[in-house]
Amino acid sequence: MASSTFGRWMRPEVYPLLVPIFGAVGICGMQLWRNIRTNPEVRVSKEKRAAGVLDNFAEGERYKEHFFRKYVRNQSTEIMPSVNQFFAGPKQSKA
Repeated sequence: MASSTFGRWMRPEVYPLLVPIFGAVGICGMQLWRNIRTNPEVRVSKEKRAAGVLDNFAEGERYKEHFFRKYVRNQSTEIMPSVNQFFAGPKQSKA
């Protein structure tokens, strides 16, 4: 019975749909893990929860300025710079 159920739902037409679904689940899982592990506002252990509100600005700044944000800050905002330059470059005058 397991093979007939699997064959009914997992047709070859379904495979392309699984890629974005698993991608979205992976991104959500990564964000959840990041928030649980590094967010200064989230306290999982009982000892840290008992501490109350902390004014720990250095930890908050470290959470906000993560590696990906630092990397993207120095990158060009264009997705395809060569195509953008081709279509939006300076117009050559016809003499």
